[in-house]
Amino acid sequence: MLDPRVTRLAELLCDHSTRLQPNDRVLIHAFDVPSEAVAEVVRVARSRGAQVVVRLESNAVRRQLMLGMTEENAAAIAEIERYEMERMTAYIALRGGSNVFEFSDVAPETMTMWNRVYTQPVVFETRVPKTKWVALRWPSPGMAQQAGLSTVAFEDFYFRVCTLDYARMRKAAEPLQDLMARTDEVRIVGPGETDLRFSIRGIGAKACSGERNIPDGECFTAPVPDSVEGTIRFNTVSLYQGMEFADIRYVVRKGRIVDASAGSMTDKLNQILDTDEGARRFGEWSLGYNPHVLHPMKDTLFDEKIAGSFHLTPGNSYAPPGGNGNVSAIHWDTVMIQRPEYGGGEIWFDGVLVRKDGRFVLPELEGLNPESLAGGA
Repeated sequence: MLDPRVTRLAELLCDHSTRLQPNDRVLIHAFDVPSEAVAEVVRVARSRGAQVVVRLESNAVRRQLMLGMTEENAAAIAEIERYEMERMTAYIALRGGSNVFEFSDVAPETMTMWNRVYTQPVVFETRVPKTKWVALRWPSPGMAQQAGLSTVAFEDFYFRVCTLDYARMRKAAEPLQDLMARTDEVRIVGPGETDLRFSIRGIGAKACSGERNIPDGECFTAPVPDSVEGTIRFNTVSLYQGMEFADIRYVVRKGRIVDASAGSMTDKLNQILDTDEGARRFGEWSLGYNPHVLHPMKDTLFDEKIAGSFHLTPGNSYAPPGGNGNVSAIHWDTVMIQRPEYGGGEIWFDGVLVRKDGRFVLPELEGLNPESLAGGA
């Protein structure tokens, strides 16, 4: 018997996230997801009248493909998939897999080339600006292990996090979106040497409540180019291109990362940041507030939503509102948690304290604190 939680999630994806209508063409793109779950998303999408296209892939097969990837081959794949994406009005990505390190033995220069030749034209230039899209991970024993939970306990956590009351979250986030749209200077203060300033004046902001990512719970903007100054040291492990990076530290001058380190991964970190000129500049800054996501699990779609966190993103920027026009083949959301058990920290807008130790302190923003949002789950 199909788990009714799968049906509820499929309905959320088709109705809330992509708002499928009879005139839509939706691509359902699944990696290592149980066939009965993909079939249920197909059933729900078709019941809304949409034309459905399905692409099924395997991470093990993709790894083998990437091990021998050439620029010519990448360009051929990009041409085909961009053609396909241009004919879609909606896109649902279901990303499963049992091993988050599946691509760890793919050469970094191959991943850099892939991002430039494939990701930039297919994802950033086509899918993101031209379709109604949503992406989510699919629960697996590997994800449960990353979260330090049993498989059953993780599944309960997963469906609770992914299907919370997003209408409640959207309403609670409106004052934050409005405030960020009016703000000029942001200052981030944290333990040790973290002290970073930048302007978001005129950039705008976008509160996300299940429309693009599941789970969700963030409000993003982007720094004004060349305005970022200071030092930041992140306190979570970041998994990117199949590799773990810990203790990431950036020194930023006039909006550009001029010094970057990550312990033994410093050389690989700088290789990624040298992908193109835009990779050393920031395309996004976002505050996270999902009340059920409290600790990192090395999965960006979850970690960037952690209550009391923010993420700062070297690389490509999304379209306005909330984007600054930075163009890059990478987009690397790097997370810092500011709750007391992670060292605390402060966020200031134009000299006014907005969040302290992970809690919003302005009365109009208190609805985004965990006890308020969790009450709508």
